[in-house]
Amino acid sequence: MFLKISPFVTTLRDNLKKVSLHKALIKQVIRKFYSDEIGDVISFSEIPGIQHLRNPRLNKGLAFSMEERQALGIHGLQPAVLRTQEEQVAICKDAIEKYEIPLNKYLFLNELRERNEKLYFRLVSENIEKLLPIIYTPTVGLVCQKFGLIYRRPRGLYITINDIGYVYNILRNWPEHTVQAIVVTDGERILGLGDLGTYGMGISIGKLSLYTALAGIKPHRCLPICLDVGTNNEKLLEDPVYIGLRQKRIRGKLYDDFLDEFMEAVVKRYGQDTLIQFEDFGTANAARLLEKYRDKYCTFNDDIQGTAAVVLAGLYATYKILGKNLSEHAFLFYGAGTAAMGIADLLVEAMLLEGSGLTEARSKIYMIDVHGLLTKSRVNFLGIKRFMRKTWRIKEIS
Repeated sequence: MFLKISPFVTTLRDNLKKVSLHKALIKQVIRKFYSDEIGDVISFSEIPGIQHLRNPRLNKGLAFSMEERQALGIHGLQPAVLRTQEEQVAICKDAIEKYEIPLNKYLFLNELRERNEKLYFRLVSENIEKLLPIIYTPTVGLVCQKFGLIYRRPRGLYITINDIGYVYNILRNWPEHTVQAIVVTDGERILGLGDLGTYGMGISIGKLSLYTALAGIKPHRCLPICLDVGTNNEKLLEDPVYIGLRQKRIRGKLYDDFLDEFMEAVVKRYGQDTLIQFEDFGTANAARLLEKYRDKYCTFNDDIQGTAAVVLAGLYATYKILGKNLSEHAFLFYGAGTAAMGIADLLVEAMLLEGSGLTEARSKIYMIDVHGLLTKSRVNFLGIKRFMRKTWRIKEIS
């Protein structure tokens, strides 16, 4: 005896099959989206529904469609309204303009990033002229100074001098298997603020935000790193909210061994093509580390090379007005720090390309630091700085 299936049951069964197929297609699309946009570390099958709202990489705010809400198991966890990302950008833009203090604007953006990463970068990339001074200079300087107070959740890696011998193990603790760009600092010379120790992590985070907002590198492919070797800033060492090692800076062979291990560990973990940008290292280390690693690793120093490239481009533009080669000018630098030395070095290379000799090119450059003009009577200079010193006599001034 066979039971007769009613037309209602047949229709219901067919509709359920369509719904199941529809959900499967949605899941397949979302799974591919995760791999391309979010990173391989996030497994679709292991994510509970609520995590799509709590994880900043997955959260779309109120932009989840009804189909997505049902397929992901978040239907009912949000208000019923559907709000596009464009509408959310407009609301955030209006909200941030209500803040008058730049630091408060930064905190608003930081909270948005920790809640909805895609919305954050959409907002920044579409309003870069207004928001660049907030997520980077000049506001990031204040952020670094108050980093211990505003620190909320980890973003990046903190590797200390005490971890020497285990740097690779720490890199493995970072959940992403593919990293394209690293910005690393030891916090010794943060902007014009001096030694900020571990608080320098704000610079690494801010610079990599620009990598994503301006260059389009996926945020999960970027890794900010702070190498904590101590600080010579007495105020920080006595500050109860300071989050770094409370000890004087390590220098010498131990420091160099630590850096060597770090560079080798990065290549071992992420590959030879991983970009390692050195950011705001002290003057004594920046140039020599660049010289030491530039031919072996994919690395550059923005303070030395990036700033110099922009300045040289500007000087080349003056040729259209003045009609003179670089070697026909003399250049006086008010400051002899890392950036100034990088500019001077690139200027010398540019003049060599014009046909000047090395001695002649260097003779066109004058530098003044906190102690006055760099002259040959002054000693203890490292790298290119020692070649920029001048033989200077009173009668030559006239």
